[in-house]
Amino acid sequence: MQSIGHWIDGKAVGGTSEATAPVTDPATGAVTGEVALANVADTRAAIDAATVAFATWRDASLTRRTQVLFRFRELLSERRTELAAVITAEHGKVAADALGEVTRGLEVVEFACGVPHLLKGGFTENASTDVDIYSIRQPLGPVAIITPFNFPAMVAMWFFPLAIGAGNTVVLKPSEKDPSAALWLARLWQEAGLPDGVFNVVQGDKVAVDELLDNPDVKAVSFVGSTPIAKYVYQRGTAAGKRVQALGGAKNHMVVLPDADLDLAADAAVNAGFGSAGERCMAISVVVAVGAVADDLVARISARAASIVTGDGATPGAEMGPLITRAHRDRVAEYIDAGETAGARVVLDGRTLTVDGAPNGFWLGPTILDEVTPTMSVYTDEIFGPVLSVVRVDTYAEAVALINANRYGNGTAIFTNDGGAGRRFQHEVEVGMVGINVAIPVPMAYFSFGGWKNSLFGDSHAHGTDGVHFFTRTKAVTTRWLDPSHGGVELGFPQNT
Repeated sequence: MQSIGHWIDGKAVGGTSEATAPVTDPATGAVTGEVALANVADTRAAIDAATVAFATWRDASLTRRTQVLFRFRELLSERRTELAAVITAEHGKVAADALGEVTRGLEVVEFACGVPHLLKGGFTENASTDVDIYSIRQPLGPVAIITPFNFPAMVAMWFFPLAIGAGNTVVLKPSEKDPSAALWLARLWQEAGLPDGVFNVVQGDKVAVDELLDNPDVKAVSFVGSTPIAKYVYQRGTAAGKRVQALGGAKNHMVVLPDADLDLAADAAVNAGFGSAGERCMAISVVVAVGAVADDLVARISARAASIVTGDGATPGAEMGPLITRAHRDRVAEYIDAGETAGARVVLDGRTLTVDGAPNGFWLGPTILDEVTPTMSVYTDEIFGPVLSVVRVDTYAEAVALINANRYGNGTAIFTNDGGAGRRFQHEVEVGMVGINVAIPVPMAYFSFGGWKNSLFGDSHAHGTDGVHFFTRTKAVTTRWLDPSHGGVELGFPQNT
């Protein structure tokens, strides 16, 4: 049993609160640790450390900042398997999936290593007679990052490399369900040479979150989580005068047209629906089968999903791990119950899955529900588990209308061999990230990540140039040096000459 605390001003600390939460191994159900839940004083201590550090870190040269970023990148690359093991132990995802998470986060670190180019301003000489104007991008100050349990390393890395590279300081509040990855990253930053106080970790729940949202020293908040909480974070943070980017939930559809390669589509549906036990904001949770393709497609998906090996993520050969907690596992099972009661056909049932040697794990196997309708809760709600719903429609137009009517707009995909249909889909669909014969259209780090509608609150997506702009503000400077003569008093509005 380990005690998991905070990381404040370059040191591991336990905090002053006596409140804790259990951390479990989802594959066994065993409690492996107790994580401290910060009170207001603990959270303010982290914010204060970030505030003090900002005064010097913002003045560090870009050369110095990028040297630290490059060193962090090298250390992370060398030790990525170590971090992946930390993720598997607390989240439950299989080792290969955890390693993929770290690798995708590493891509953002590599992008941030080029931040000097992205921070360049503009310059206009002689905009008016003997007057030059230039713009500069400057950091905001201490920023808060609040991350979910499903990607304890990657989602944090969507934000903090660019925030730090731009000269900000960070307070990271990870999920209390899998808190150790954040502390691992904090120690790596210290080894990379990041000054104390620039990167802090405060464990906690709503108490810590509210202090981060209310405290005037925190200048911006980046959040990823469910839509109700994203909306709460956005409203409370902006009411306190902060810049906020709050990425919310998803209900990602994958359209399969009759001309699609059905083997490719079936593979993609299984990979995108059941990877990480469906606990991904980019997971495909709805397959939209167009026309007569449905029966054949469902049969191919079901055959593949039935062969998935579910087990302890640390065990070689396991392809899908458990869900994060018993309560979450039971909630997902209840959605399957509700779908069946409402008339959906259970093609593959994961509710009775058992895993040899691990009877107390939070297991729920791949599940496929066919003939789902848009009024069923398995369709309307974000389930966040290994449940794939199949909705049948007659035409391409019905498929697009179905997606556009959905309240979420995070990711979507279409499978087709018709280039015209693919191009039309990318133009017409009202979703932030689109895949054409790609089921999980997560963009590279130099593009932005973010959805539309109830999948995003705020104007800025994660990483890419959107991330650089979010963590900086522009200042325009007008100068005159060449002509020292005084033109006398003139109260009229200045005019360019």
